[in-house]
Amino acid sequence: MRLAERSPQITDLVIESTGWRGLEPGFSFEPAFRISIPAPDGKTLNLDKEMFALLAEQYGLEAADFKREFIAGGERFRITGIDPRRPKYPISVERIPDRRGFKFTADNVAMLLKAQVEP
Repeated sequence: MRLAERSPQITDLVIESTGWRGLEPGFSFEPAFRISIPAPDGKTLNLDKEMFALLAEQYGLEAADFKREFIAGGERFRITGIDPRRPKYPISVERIPDRRGFKFTADNVAMLLKAQVEP
């Protein structure tokens, strides 16, 4: 990789697959991946997860809710982050079958998560 050639201090890059988006037959699709430089302990930093942990409580959620799944309108979704620049719909989610992104209100997500826990 060119980055490693320019900077001898960088010896390892981690490329993580984050899946595919738009898998409908006959249409285009996008491979999704993240490139990161690992910390000295070998772990990679997930900025989305860290941001979620910092902001979750302000939106009535918990840090452990990151990547939790819930059902809305008969479809399964996974929580992928929080964007505080979207005050009305701050919670980012992806629909599980096709990984298409959606925005939800914090109250709606909290209610849907709570409904799944209750019998």
